[in-house]
Amino acid sequence: MKTKIVAIVLAVAAFGFLLSGCGCFYQAVKGETPPPPAPEAKVEAPPPAAPAEAAPEAKVETPPSAPVPVVMLNDIHFDFDKYDIRPEDAEILKADYEWFNQNSGQKARIEGNCDERGTVEYNLALGQRRADSTKSYLTTLGVDGALLETVSYGKERPLCQEHNEECWAQNRRAHFEPAK
Repeated sequence: MKTKIVAIVLAVAAFGFLLSGCGCFYQAVKGETPPPPAPEAKVEAPPPAAPAEAAPEAKVETPPSAPVPVVMLNDIHFDFDKYDIRPEDAEILKADYEWFNQNSGQKARIEGNCDERGTVEYNLALGQRRADSTKSYLTTLGVDGALLETVSYGKERPLCQEHNEECWAQNRRAHFEPAK
């Protein structure tokens, strides 16, 4: 009986030791979840080389494709621990609405961001509420909601690295990126 207890204690200790080296164990203990992964860049494979014996083909000139419009939308900012749209930021979103009118069909991603204070989990949720409230405001103005996607980066993508209120205010934002 005593050997079974010792074996169980050793097994539990070994399991705990194995988990202690895993960063996810510490996040789980602190009640935090990891941030979402950064979007992956797409790399296109180069076209295959033509065989050496192939006859030269007549070159057909193709007209250049129309340039993809660059998203020129302005970020909006939020008060500490808030996700409601402030009056000065509502004016920015009205100007952004005009951009959507001039670039119909262009999709954009709204990225919700927070300052460094608070847990990872809390800031991811707050960043999502900020992105969602920005999308909601734009749709009430008339932007097609299907053109807008939202994501939260919480405190993982700060613009400013200093530890003061002026810097934190810059990091509490909804940022726009082109989406496909």
